[in-house]
Amino acid sequence: MQAWICDNPIGVDALQWQDLPTPQPGAGEVRLAIRAASLNFPDLLIVQNKYQFKPPLPFVPGSEYAGVIEAVGEGVTAFKPGDRVAALAGTGGFGTHAIVRTDKLMPLPDALTLEHAAAFAFTYGTSHHALADRGELKAGETVLVLGAAGGVGTAAVQIAKAMGARVIAAASTDEKCALCKSIGADDTINYTTQNLRDAVKALTNGQGVDVVYDPVGGDLAEPAFRSMAWRGRYLVIGFAGGGIPALPLNLALLKGASIVGVFWGEFVRREPKANAASLAQLAKWYAEGKVRPVIDQQLPMSRLHEAYARMNGRQVLGKVVMVNG
Repeated sequence: MQAWICDNPIGVDALQWQDLPTPQPGAGEVRLAIRAASLNFPDLLIVQNKYQFKPPLPFVPGSEYAGVIEAVGEGVTAFKPGDRVAALAGTGGFGTHAIVRTDKLMPLPDALTLEHAAAFAFTYGTSHHALADRGELKAGETVLVLGAAGGVGTAAVQIAKAMGARVIAAASTDEKCALCKSIGADDTINYTTQNLRDAVKALTNGQGVDVVYDPVGGDLAEPAFRSMAWRGRYLVIGFAGGGIPALPLNLALLKGASIVGVFWGEFVRREPKANAASLAQLAKWYAEGKVRPVIDQQLPMSRLHEAYARMNGRQVLGKVVMVNG
Protein backbone atom coordinates (compact mmCIF):
# COMPACT_ATOMS: atom_id res chain seq x y z
CA MET A 1 0.00 0.00 0.00
CA GLN A 2 0.92 3.67 -0.24
CA ALA A 3 0.00 6.60 1.97
CA TRP A 4 0.85 10.18 2.90
CA ILE A 5 2.80 10.06 6.17
CA CYS A 6 2.92 12.86 8.73
CA ASP A 7 5.85 12.20 11.10
CA ASN A 8 6.45 15.86 11.94
CA PRO A 9 3.31 18.06 12.12
CA ILE A 10 4.89 21.31 10.97
CA GLY A 11 2.72 21.74 7.89
CA VAL A 12 1.67 20.26 4.59
CA ASP A 13 5.14 20.37 3.03
CA ALA A 14 6.40 17.81 5.54
CA LEU A 15 3.96 15.13 4.30
CA GLN A 16 5.65 12.28 2.43
CA TRP A 17 4.14 9.71 0.05
CA GLN A 18 5.55 6.35 1.16
CA ASP A 19 5.34 2.65 0.32
CA LEU A 20 4.21 0.66 3.35
CA PRO A 21 3.44 -2.99 4.09
CA THR A 22 -0.22 -3.78 3.46
CA PRO A 23 -1.64 -4.32 6.96
CA GLN A 24 -3.91 -7.12 8.18
CA PRO A 25 -7.04 -6.27 10.18
CA GLY A 26 -7.19 -7.27 13.82
CA ALA A 27 -10.20 -8.21 15.92
CA GLY A 28 -13.09 -5.84 15.28
CA GLU A 29 -11.35 -4.22 12.30
CA VAL A 30 -11.53 -4.25 8.51
CA ARG A 31 -9.05 -3.42 5.78
CA LEU A 32 -10.53 -0.86 3.45
CA ALA A 33 -9.41 -0.26 -0.11
CA ILE A 34 -9.86 3.51 -0.27
CA ARG A 35 -11.49 4.83 -3.43
CA ALA A 36 -12.09 8.46 -2.37
CA ALA A 37 -11.19 10.77 0.52
CA SER A 38 -12.31 14.36 1.04
CA LEU A 39 -10.31 17.23 2.42
CA ASN A 40 -11.82 18.96 5.47
CA PHE A 41 -10.51 22.03 7.30
CA PRO A 42 -9.43 19.96 10.35
CA ASP A 43 -7.22 17.93 7.98
CA LEU A 44 -5.24 21.13 7.41
CA LEU A 45 -5.07 21.99 11.11
CA ILE A 46 -4.01 18.49 12.18
CA VAL A 47 -0.84 18.47 10.06
CA GLN A 48 -0.01 21.93 11.46
CA ASN A 49 -0.39 20.65 15.04
CA LYS A 50 -3.24 23.16 15.57
CA TYR A 51 -6.17 20.76 16.03
CA GLN A 52 -7.58 19.60 19.38
CA PHE A 53 -7.11 15.95 18.34
CA LYS A 54 -3.40 15.11 18.18
CA PRO A 55 -2.81 11.55 16.95
CA PRO A 56 0.38 9.65 17.83
CA LEU A 57 3.19 10.07 15.33
CA PRO A 58 3.57 9.01 12.61
CA PHE A 59 0.03 9.07 11.21
CA VAL A 60 -1.80 9.20 7.90
CA PRO A 61 -4.06 12.29 7.70
CA GLY A 62 -7.50 12.19 6.13
CA SER A 63 -10.53 12.05 8.40
CA GLU A 64 -13.30 11.11 5.97
CA TYR A 65 -13.12 8.50 3.22
CA ALA A 66 -14.98 5.76 1.42
CA GLY A 67 -14.15 2.52 -0.31
CA VAL A 68 -14.63 -1.23 -0.48
CA ILE A 69 -13.82 -3.69 2.30
CA GLU A 70 -11.03 -6.11 1.29
CA ALA A 71 -10.65 -8.16 4.46
CA VAL A 72 -12.23 -8.45 7.91
CA GLY A 73 -10.70 -9.31 11.25
CA GLU A 74 -11.74 -11.76 13.93
CA GLY A 75 -15.25 -11.30 15.25
CA VAL A 76 -16.46 -9.02 12.46
CA THR A 77 -19.93 -10.13 11.37
CA ALA A 78 -21.69 -6.89 10.39
CA PHE A 79 -19.40 -6.33 7.37
CA LYS A 80 -17.88 -8.56 4.72
CA PRO A 81 -15.41 -8.21 1.84
CA GLY A 82 -16.98 -6.33 -1.05
CA ASP A 83 -19.14 -4.06 1.11
CA ARG A 84 -19.14 -0.37 0.20
CA VAL A 85 -18.64 1.80 3.28
CA ALA A 86 -17.73 5.28 4.44
CA ALA A 87 -15.21 5.72 7.25
CA LEU A 88 -15.08 8.49 9.84
CA ALA A 89 -11.92 7.46 11.61
CA GLY A 90 -10.19 10.79 12.21
CA THR A 91 -7.08 9.66 10.34
CA GLY A 92 -6.02 7.21 7.64
CA GLY A 93 -7.80 8.52 4.56
CA PHE A 94 -4.98 9.85 2.40
CA GLY A 95 -3.66 6.53 1.17
CA THR A 96 -4.62 3.47 -0.81
CA HIS A 97 -5.68 1.33 2.18
CA ALA A 98 -6.62 1.78 5.83
CA ILE A 99 -7.37 -0.36 8.85
CA VAL A 100 -10.62 0.84 10.41
CA ARG A 101 -12.60 -0.23 13.46
CA THR A 102 -16.12 -1.31 12.58
CA ASP A 103 -17.68 1.32 14.86
CA LYS A 104 -16.17 3.96 12.56
CA LEU A 105 -17.85 2.56 9.43
CA MET A 106 -21.13 3.47 7.79
CA PRO A 107 -22.68 1.10 5.19
CA LEU A 108 -23.64 2.93 2.01
CA PRO A 109 -26.92 2.79 0.11
CA ASP A 110 -26.56 1.91 -3.56
CA ALA A 111 -27.62 5.40 -4.63
CA LEU A 112 -24.69 7.08 -2.82
CA THR A 113 -21.52 7.18 -4.92
CA LEU A 114 -18.18 6.60 -3.23
CA GLU A 115 -17.05 10.11 -4.20
CA HIS A 116 -20.15 11.66 -2.62
CA ALA A 117 -19.90 9.33 0.38
CA ALA A 118 -16.37 10.57 1.04
CA ALA A 119 -17.66 14.15 1.15
CA PHE A 120 -20.90 13.64 3.03
CA ALA A 121 -21.00 12.60 6.68
CA PHE A 122 -18.52 15.09 8.14
CA THR A 123 -19.96 18.26 6.62
CA TYR A 124 -23.62 17.26 6.39
CA GLY A 125 -23.52 15.59 9.81
CA THR A 126 -22.03 18.74 11.34
CA SER A 127 -24.54 21.02 9.65
CA HIS A 128 -27.59 18.91 10.48
CA HIS A 129 -26.53 18.57 14.12
CA ALA A 130 -25.97 22.34 14.20
CA LEU A 131 -29.20 23.48 12.58
CA ALA A 132 -31.70 20.82 13.64
CA ASP A 133 -30.41 19.84 17.07
CA ARG A 134 -28.40 22.73 18.50
CA GLY A 135 -30.12 25.55 16.61
CA GLU A 136 -33.66 24.09 16.73
CA LEU A 137 -34.32 25.65 13.33
CA LYS A 138 -37.98 25.90 12.37
CA ALA A 139 -39.63 26.20 8.98
CA GLY A 140 -40.13 29.85 8.06
CA GLU A 141 -37.17 31.12 10.08
CA THR A 142 -34.23 32.92 8.49
CA VAL A 143 -30.66 31.59 8.63
CA LEU A 144 -27.47 33.51 7.90
CA VAL A 145 -24.74 31.12 6.75
CA LEU A 146 -21.20 32.50 6.89
CA GLY A 147 -18.51 30.91 4.72
CA ALA A 148 -21.44 29.57 2.75
CA ALA A 149 -19.46 28.32 -0.26
CA GLY A 150 -17.21 25.99 1.74
CA GLY A 151 -17.79 22.36 2.69
CA VAL A 152 -19.91 22.83 5.80
CA GLY A 153 -21.38 26.04 4.37
CA THR A 154 -22.81 24.43 1.24
CA ALA A 155 -24.18 21.62 3.40
CA ALA A 156 -25.80 24.15 5.75
CA VAL A 157 -27.45 26.01 2.86
CA GLN A 158 -29.02 22.80 1.50
CA ILE A 159 -30.08 21.45 4.89
CA ALA A 160 -31.66 24.73 5.97
CA LYS A 161 -33.66 24.81 2.72
CA ALA A 162 -34.71 21.18 3.22
CA MET A 163 -35.99 22.22 6.67
CA GLY A 164 -38.12 25.01 5.18
CA ALA A 165 -36.00 27.99 6.22
CA ARG A 166 -35.07 31.13 4.32
CA VAL A 167 -31.31 31.19 3.69
CA ILE A 168 -29.05 34.21 3.39
CA ALA A 169 -25.66 32.94 2.22
CA ALA A 170 -22.61 35.10 2.93
CA ALA A 171 -19.33 34.49 1.10
CA SER A 172 -16.19 36.35 0.06
CA THR A 173 -16.54 36.54 -3.74
CA ASP A 174 -19.26 36.96 -6.35
CA GLU A 175 -18.36 33.51 -7.74
CA LYS A 176 -18.97 31.93 -4.35
CA CYS A 177 -22.25 33.82 -3.97
CA ALA A 178 -23.38 32.55 -7.38
CA LEU A 179 -22.64 28.98 -6.29
CA CYS A 180 -24.76 29.48 -3.16
CA LYS A 181 -27.68 30.74 -5.25
CA SER A 182 -27.35 27.69 -7.51
CA ILE A 183 -27.80 25.30 -4.56
CA GLY A 184 -30.84 27.07 -3.12
CA ALA A 185 -29.84 30.17 -1.18
CA ASP A 186 -32.61 32.79 -1.27
CA ASP A 187 -30.24 35.76 -0.99
CA THR A 188 -26.48 36.28 -0.90
CA ILE A 189 -24.05 38.78 0.63
CA ASN A 190 -20.50 39.32 -0.61
CA TYR A 191 -18.92 40.40 2.66
CA THR A 192 -15.76 41.56 0.89
CA THR A 193 -17.64 44.29 -0.98
CA GLN A 194 -20.75 44.73 1.20
CA ASN A 195 -21.25 45.69 4.84
CA LEU A 196 -22.62 42.54 6.47
CA ARG A 197 -24.87 44.27 9.01
CA ASP A 198 -26.31 46.73 6.52
CA ALA A 199 -26.99 43.96 4.01
CA VAL A 200 -28.74 41.73 6.58
CA LYS A 201 -30.82 44.65 7.80
CA ALA A 202 -31.93 45.43 4.25
CA LEU A 203 -32.74 41.80 3.44
CA THR A 204 -34.77 41.27 6.64
CA ASN A 205 -36.52 44.65 6.77
CA GLY A 206 -34.62 45.42 9.94
CA GLN A 207 -35.82 42.30 11.77
CA GLY A 208 -32.54 40.37 11.71
CA VAL A 209 -31.96 36.64 11.34
CA ASP A 210 -33.11 33.86 13.65
CA VAL A 211 -30.01 31.69 13.33
CA VAL A 212 -26.39 32.45 12.47
CA TYR A 213 -24.31 29.50 11.26
CA ASP A 214 -20.66 30.50 11.73
CA PRO A 215 -17.72 28.29 10.71
CA VAL A 216 -15.55 31.37 10.10
CA GLY A 217 -15.19 33.39 13.32
CA GLY A 218 -12.73 36.27 13.18
CA ASP A 219 -13.94 39.74 12.28
CA LEU A 220 -17.29 38.53 10.95
CA ALA A 221 -18.52 37.20 14.28
CA GLU A 222 -19.58 40.42 16.01
CA PRO A 223 -21.41 42.02 13.04
CA ALA A 224 -23.17 38.68 12.45
CA PHE A 225 -24.18 38.48 16.12
CA ARG A 226 -25.48 42.05 16.01
CA SER A 227 -27.58 41.04 12.98
CA MET A 228 -29.66 38.54 14.96
CA ALA A 229 -33.30 38.90 15.84
CA TRP A 230 -34.83 38.54 19.31
CA ARG A 231 -34.22 34.99 20.63
CA GLY A 232 -31.62 34.41 17.95
CA ARG A 233 -29.26 31.43 18.10
CA TYR A 234 -25.60 31.87 17.22
CA LEU A 235 -24.03 28.55 16.20
CA VAL A 236 -20.28 28.32 16.80
CA ILE A 237 -18.99 25.81 14.23
CA GLY A 238 -15.32 26.72 13.90
CA PHE A 239 -12.75 29.38 13.15
CA ALA A 240 -11.69 29.05 9.52
CA GLY A 241 -11.03 32.80 9.49
CA GLY A 242 -8.12 32.20 11.85
CA GLY A 243 -9.17 34.27 14.86
CA ILE A 244 -11.29 33.20 17.83
CA PRO A 245 -13.62 36.16 18.44
CA ALA A 246 -14.45 37.72 21.81
CA LEU A 247 -18.14 38.62 21.68
CA PRO A 248 -19.57 41.27 24.04
CA LEU A 249 -21.91 39.23 26.23
CA ASN A 250 -24.23 42.18 26.76
CA LEU A 251 -25.42 41.56 23.19
CA ALA A 252 -26.71 38.13 24.23
CA LEU A 253 -28.58 39.77 27.11
CA LEU A 254 -30.12 42.53 25.00
CA LYS A 255 -31.28 40.15 22.27
CA GLY A 256 -32.36 37.29 24.53
CA ALA A 257 -29.94 35.35 22.33
CA SER A 258 -28.12 32.05 22.72
CA ILE A 259 -24.49 31.29 21.88
CA VAL A 260 -24.46 27.58 21.04
CA GLY A 261 -21.37 25.41 20.62
CA VAL A 262 -21.39 22.74 17.91
CA PHE A 263 -18.88 19.88 18.27
CA TRP A 264 -20.10 17.14 15.95
CA GLY A 265 -17.30 14.67 16.71
CA GLU A 266 -18.14 14.67 20.42
CA PHE A 267 -21.86 14.44 19.61
CA VAL A 268 -21.14 11.30 17.55
CA ARG A 269 -19.20 9.77 20.44
CA ARG A 270 -21.64 10.67 23.22
CA GLU A 271 -24.97 10.32 21.40
CA PRO A 272 -24.61 7.56 18.78
CA LYS A 273 -28.36 6.91 18.50
CA ALA A 274 -29.13 10.56 17.87
CA ASN A 275 -26.33 10.71 15.31
CA ALA A 276 -27.66 7.61 13.55
CA ALA A 277 -31.09 9.24 13.29
CA SER A 278 -29.48 12.40 11.89
CA LEU A 279 -27.57 10.46 9.23
CA ALA A 280 -30.72 8.52 8.33
CA GLN A 281 -32.55 11.79 7.71
CA LEU A 282 -29.67 13.04 5.57
CA ALA A 283 -29.63 9.81 3.55
CA LYS A 284 -33.35 10.24 2.92
CA TRP A 285 -32.84 13.80 1.72
CA TYR A 286 -29.97 12.66 -0.51
CA ALA A 287 -32.21 10.02 -2.12
CA GLU A 288 -34.84 12.73 -2.68
CA GLY A 289 -32.26 15.06 -4.25
CA LYS A 290 -32.59 17.71 -1.53
CA VAL A 291 -28.94 17.54 -0.48
CA ARG A 292 -25.96 16.76 -2.68
CA PRO A 293 -22.25 17.31 -1.95
CA VAL A 294 -20.70 20.15 -3.94
CA ILE A 295 -17.45 18.80 -5.39
CA ASP A 296 -14.94 21.51 -6.22
CA GLN A 297 -12.44 19.12 -7.82
CA GLN A 298 -11.54 15.45 -7.94
CA LEU A 299 -7.77 14.99 -7.84
CA PRO A 300 -5.55 11.91 -7.82
CA MET A 301 -4.35 11.03 -4.31
CA SER A 302 -0.80 11.83 -5.42
CA ARG A 303 -1.76 15.52 -5.80
CA LEU A 304 -2.65 16.06 -2.15
CA HIS A 305 -0.29 19.02 -1.78
CA GLU A 306 -2.20 20.80 -4.55
CA ALA A 307 -5.50 20.17 -2.76
CA TYR A 308 -4.12 21.50 0.54
CA ALA A 309 -2.82 24.63 -1.23
CA ARG A 310 -6.25 25.23 -2.74
CA MET A 311 -7.88 24.94 0.69
CA ASN A 312 -5.28 27.10 2.40
CA GLY A 313 -5.82 29.77 -0.26
CA ARG A 314 -9.59 29.72 0.37
CA GLN A 315 -10.27 28.79 -3.24
CA VAL A 316 -12.39 25.69 -2.59
CA LEU A 317 -16.06 25.78 -3.56
CA GLY A 318 -17.63 22.92 -1.64
CA LYS A 319 -15.08 20.14 -1.15
CA VAL A 320 -12.00 18.69 -2.82
CA VAL A 321 -12.05 14.89 -3.17
CA MET A 322 -8.91 12.79 -3.61
CA VAL A 323 -9.36 9.57 -5.59
CA ASN A 324 -7.44 6.33 -6.13
CA GLY A 325 -7.56 4.50 -9.43
